[in-house]
Amino acid sequence: MLALPAAVFCQDFRAIDDAGHALRLPQAAQRIVSLAPNLAELVYAAGAGARLIGVGRFSDYPAAVQKLPVLGDAFALNLEAIAALKPDLVLLWQSGTPERQRDALRALAQRQGFAVFESEVRSVADIASTLERIGQLAGTQRSAQAAAGSLLRDWQALQTRYAQAKPVRVFYQVWDAPLMTFNGQHIISQAIRACGGVQGFDTMSALTPSISREAVLAFNPQLILAGGDGTASKELAAWRALPQIDAVQHQQLQAANAALLSRMGPRFVQAASALCQQIDATRSRW
Repeated sequence: MLALPAAVFCQDFRAIDDAGHALRLPQAAQRIVSLAPNLAELVYAAGAGARLIGVGRFSDYPAAVQKLPVLGDAFALNLEAIAALKPDLVLLWQSGTPERQRDALRALAQRQGFAVFESEVRSVADIASTLERIGQLAGTQRSAQAAAGSLLRDWQALQTRYAQAKPVRVFYQVWDAPLMTFNGQHIISQAIRACGGVQGFDTMSALTPSISREAVLAFNPQLILAGGDGTASKELAAWRALPQIDAVQHQQLQAANAALLSRMGPRFVQAASALCQQIDATRSRW
């Protein structure tokens, strides 16, 4: 039996986005716009990178996206430039785009007849699901399913590897003034748990709650991670004056690859694996 080309593997070009909108295209999407860096990566991972014609600001991977027109960011979409490109599918970050911008884009979509897919990734399963749905709309379902399956297998393998590891108390500093961290629902917190890390603020209601230094002292982390620019020296400096914290005593103040961990794209498990190595190195000190 002859194998069907990936472009015609899925003849029913429909999907439901994360806002609950039912999308159905008359043919596979040929002109795709992504308005967030992770969405550009997901389009490529789904096998539809050649169809990408415009991106959001800060899209830098793979290298080919750096040659594409930049159509604004989550706070200021260039609707005129989007319209001029005549897309048939636009991928949008739901919670990262103000409602007014989303409404304006949808109004443009109604006038021009293109589809808008709102994405809201909160877990590795969501990354895989988004890959598959982009593949359904682009007619590259076979490539997208393969990428999604590989991602989920890698994630399961990472969780299995550290399932019996000795717990390490981890404090992840999102910002230093005001002092902020993640609750247990954030995808970076899911990575920390997969590595055998334990956080002290998982039950807080806000996704990125503000906390006091006293609360961190009471938690007494063994590892403090800062989501800085790679060195994180400024963000971590204040902790060095608190030697009663285990992480300070054992010199476990480190930078995390926040840019890749928070991107919520196909390289997330790769970034989580590097995070696990950091946590494992701290584990070896106790």
